[in-house]
Amino acid sequence: MEKNPGEVGIIGFNAEPGAYVPIAEHSGYSREETRNLEVAESVHDHQTTQHRSRLELPRNTQRALTTRSRTMATIFPNNLYRSREENSLCKAFGIKLVTSAAVVQIASQAGFDSLFIDLEHSTLSLNDASQLCTAGLLAGITPFVRVPYQCGDGFVQRVLDGGAMGVVFPHVSSRVEAEAAVSISKYPPQGKRSMTGQLPQFAMVLQTAPKVTGPSNDIGSTVFVMIETREGIDNLDDIASVKGVDVLLVGANDLSIELGMPADFENETFQAALKRISDACKKHGKIMGLAGIYDRPKLQKWAISDLGVGFMLGQQDASFITKGAKQCVEDLKALQEPA
Repeated sequence: MEKNPGEVGIIGFNAEPGAYVPIAEHSGYSREETRNLEVAESVHDHQTTQHRSRLELPRNTQRALTTRSRTMATIFPNNLYRSREENSLCKAFGIKLVTSAAVVQIASQAGFDSLFIDLEHSTLSLNDASQLCTAGLLAGITPFVRVPYQCGDGFVQRVLDGGAMGVVFPHVSSRVEAEAAVSISKYPPQGKRSMTGQLPQFAMVLQTAPKVTGPSNDIGSTVFVMIETREGIDNLDDIASVKGVDVLLVGANDLSIELGMPADFENETFQAALKRISDACKKHGKIMGLAGIYDRPKLQKWAISDLGVGFMLGQQDASFITKGAKQCVEDLKALQEPA
């Protein structure tokens, strides 16, 4: 490591949890440098709840922290759990059309907390999903991927290995299906996920198996089970009681069709079904999610305030583009009208 002990500079700490790991053993650092690292990491830990701050440190200490963050990276944070701890809504940006990583930056700058990358209702490839997940991790917006129905364990595992921090399983209607979703998402002893080497969730840094399995099982493999069938409603208690299931996500369109009232989200029977899902989530300590209901602020407010929804899909990229394009055309037409 290049050493310039006389140089002093300013370091700005990123307030993302998990950016650094505690100091254990050092090689090549002086006692003063080691102490600076310890102070820096202590300040960083404090600032994970204080957002951003600045600390004057020797530049060689800055280089040491940068090097260590590259070689000893921990798992990226999961904004869903942060939102739950803060009792706030985890807002998801849906992607089913755009493959460019720029869309992730747009979602992040808009203020979304997570990505909902849709492989069930799109032609996005596994590689597209992985690139979007990696961009999301680096942008601080947690990537979740919805897989096709009955896609197989191998496909789910590749989605996770590609950088997803969680998997959305559609049409989960029984306890057996919920248990299967958990099993392929978790490493042993909680599941049967197979171990591999470098992972995007750990910044592609080589890690020993124990350093991967624990954090991955804890925060890097969120399990969403979608409730969108009549059978799923009937088996809510069995599904919600499965250990390892994190979110019961309402698929509003499919569920309303199953119940015989397509897109009639104000229908009493439909809303009663949502209330049952809410009760099951509260009983078993799960997060309730909602997808498929857009531009309905009164209904969305009810879902958040009364049902306790903690995860909501805001809309998909295709819809954002369509709405913006239509509004642009209307605005341009209006310019041609006589004053």
